[in-house]
Parts: sequence; C-alpha cells; structure tokens
Amino acid sequence: MSVAVRVIPCLDVADGRVVKGVNFQGLRDAGDPVELAHRYDAEGADELTFLDVSASAEERATTMEVVSRTAEEVFVPLTVGGGVRTVEDVDRLLKAGADKVGVNTAAIARPELLAEIAERFGRQVLVLSVDARRVTGETSTPSGYEVTTHGGRRGTGIDAVEWAERGARLGAGEILLNSMDADGTTGGFDLEMLDDVRARVDVPLIASGGAGEPEHFTEAARHGADAVLAASVFHFRTLTVGQVKDHMRAAGLPIR
Repeated sequence: MSVAVRVIPCLDVADGRVVKGVNFQGLRDAGDPVELAHRYDAEGADELTFLDVSASAEERATTMEVVSRTAEEVFVPLTVGGGVRTVEDVDRLLKAGADKVGVNTAAIARPELLAEIAERFGRQVLVLSVDARRVTGETSTPSGYEVTTHGGRRGTGIDAVEWAERGARLGAGEILLNSMDADGTTGGFDLEMLDDVRARVDVPLIASGGAGEPEHFTEAARHGADAVLAASVFHFRTLTVGQVKDHMRAAGLPIR
C-alpha cells in the first residue's frame, strides 16, 4: 500500500444538526455541522463526508444552505450525499461547494444514473454509498450481504458485493461501504465484508460503520480500505483524527 490512507469524519445531518445513533436508530444530537467541520479541518481530517440521513426517507433534496455554509468554512474536500436523485441535483451540490457527491437510494432505483453522473462530471466526483447488512436463511444473497436504502430502513434483496462491483463498472469513482450491522456500535469495521468487496472492485474503497478505537482503523486499512470513515468516536471526542493518524502511522501505514 503506497497511497496514503485517508481519515474521514462523517457528519450525519438531520434538520440542520449533526446526529448519531446505533444502526441508524436512537439518533442523538452531536452538534452544529459547521462547528464540527471546523474542528475536523483543524485536527487534520483528509476529507469530510456530509450525509443528510433523512433526505431520501422524507423525499426531499439535501439541505443546500448547510452544505454551502460548511463548504465556505473548511478547506478539505467535502463529499455530500442524501436525497440525490438526478444529474441536476449533483450540479446544484457541486455549485454549493461539494467536491464529490454520494448516491445511494436513487441509483438502486435507476442504476443508469451512475453512468449519467460520471459522464457529465467525471467519475472522480461520484461516490456510490452502499449501506449493507448481513442476511441469512431464505432472504440471503450470494455474498451474504444485502443492500439497504432509506438510511437502512428498507431491504432490497440486492447482493451488496455484486452491487458494489456493478456500481464501479457503471462509473462510481469510489465505494463508500457502510456496515449497517456495525454502524454506531464501536465494535470494529466488518472486515469480512471489506475483504469480499475489495476482491471484486478496483476503485478506492471507504470503510464505514463500527469504528471504536484506533486499531479498528488500522485493521480496515490492512484489509484493503483506501479510506476510513467514522462519526460518533469523533463527534463525542472518544478519539481525535490526530490520534487515529498517529496510531496508523506507528503501524507503518502511509498517512497524510
């Protein structure tokens, strides 16, 4: 591994505030998005990811005002997702200050959206967000992982590993792989799922869901993650970006 591993705080936003729960349930307030973005910028975050977690479920666009305020105040790349349904939505977000745009629910409904976005803006702009959970029994998929939508509220029956591979083929420049089972639990990333997706896709892979201690980030990078993303451990000051980077650097990983 020669390319530096990126450390990315994630701001899950609902009603203009950063929120965090466990498995997307029991959300509690974690602060103002612009204030948190400032803090992470100062701590040395490589990027920020801003997800409007209720946009798809409420069938509305991402809150542009919060995006533009955040983009004006920080100087690291900003990925924005939530409620993105059309090429025009992407255009508006980029004009509001986003550097990359995350797509999830709308791409499952209409996969050609990925190709349309990549063709117009370049695949470097497009992040396919895959919210995946383990499934067993009659509802199981070939890989054992299923894609969910609407902030993890709805199962799709779509195999998550196959979908990640297809998304990259259609034009996604990165895959944000979020384990819905591990999300907010601080028990560690789903390394088995990371391995399975890494074996099938050659675009950058962002590990998400489950970070609780510095070693978890290091493990994810060793299992093929090009970037590691976390929310609650940063928001509630369990860890700082600097502590995570120091641990990964001490483990011999290339860090910015």
